[in-house]
Amino acid sequence: MSYFRAFAPAIAVPKIPEGEKVDFDDIQKKRQEKDLAELHSLIEAHFIQRKKDEEELIALVNRIEKRRAERAEQQRIRTEQEKERQARVAEEKERKEQEEARKKQDEDAKKKKALTNMTQQYGGQQRQDGKKGAKKQTEREKKRKILAERRKPLNIDHLNEDKLKDKANELWQWLMTLEAEKFDLSEKLKRQKYDVSTWPQEVHVKLVVCLDEEACTGWHVVVFNPVREVPKVRYSVAIVTLYLPFKCAPEARINP
Repeated sequence: MSYFRAFAPAIAVPKIPEGEKVDFDDIQKKRQEKDLAELHSLIEAHFIQRKKDEEELIALVNRIEKRRAERAEQQRIRTEQEKERQARVAEEKERKEQEEARKKQDEDAKKKKALTNMTQQYGGQQRQDGKKGAKKQTEREKKRKILAERRKPLNIDHLNEDKLKDKANELWQWLMTLEAEKFDLSEKLKRQKYDVSTWPQEVHVKLVVCLDEEACTGWHVVVFNPVREVPKVRYSVAIVTLYLPFKCAPEARINP
């Protein structure tokens, strides 16, 4: 078994210098003075930094107060501008309302004047309208009566499913018939309106029997238009005279 020894470097023992004595108290005093000077420097630097921080804080507070005052001034200006705008809007609204009221008053006056003129001009129109209204009421009552007669009760409570289907088919066929009649009547009405609108002349036909067979060998038409003689006629009236030979109308009789 082998043993190892720890290796330690050789340290020289410091020698005390010969001659003068070493004053440890002086060394300690100088060290304390040095530490005290460093402490004073640190304290002085701390107070300088603190003063600087206080100055920065005061400047920041001043800037905050200044900004707050500026915002308050801006808010006051905006409030005044908003009040002025609302006042202008209210004034414009009042002006428009007054103008609309004036226009409405003028229109009401014009309508009242026109109504008065119409009442004076067409005084008897109300009586005619009353007669027409009574006539329309009578026609409406007749129509209701006819519809009530045509509308028959169904009486389908006792019917089964098959009979209900037959009844529905019957009603459907009846409805189709009514629609067809309605369409035919509508087309007939359209045709009549068209005929009336395209026939502006009222024609009066007069049949005359001609006794002179040599002078009247066929149909002769003589047209007489009295529009020039009667200028107040609404539509031009044409009188058509047909001359028929006597042999073609032996049953004709001449009135004295």
